[in-house]
Amino acid sequence: MNLTRYNPWSMFDSLQRDINRAFERRSRFSEDDSGELLSSAWIPSVDVKDEERQVVLYADVPGIDPKDIHVESNNGVLTIKGERKFEKEFNEKDFHRIERSYGTFFRQFSLPDNVSGDDISAKYNNGVLEVRMPKKKASEARRISVQGS
Repeated sequence: MNLTRYNPWSMFDSLQRDINRAFERRSRFSEDDSGELLSSAWIPSVDVKDEERQVVLYADVPGIDPKDIHVESNNGVLTIKGERKFEKEFNEKDFHRIERSYGTFFRQFSLPDNVSGDDISAKYNNGVLEVRMPKKKASEARRISVQGS
């Protein structure tokens, strides 16, 4: 028979690790231009479509006023951030279930090299943010002659 040492705190250590992992997955952190730490209360789902002349990003952000959504392109990074506000006071005991997320969101995407960051446009329709990023014209390869001495 093998004897093993009993550690009464091992169960709590395991629980702490599980809780930490859950919160790490729930939050995304980054810094904005002012050096302020940004965090997300929720993360919108995103689809990215690569078309012949542009890349189009669709983000599900229902219930958000378009003026509360900020889209920015800087140094090859597209940033989308905003906030879904809970409009009225509520008493949690009045609800049977609360699943929708409220608060700030923050997403960043690296832009492909062939996307022009200057001509990006965004529009909001029926809860979907559509960001269009035109591609740069591809430069054609040209033959360079080598001169001898």
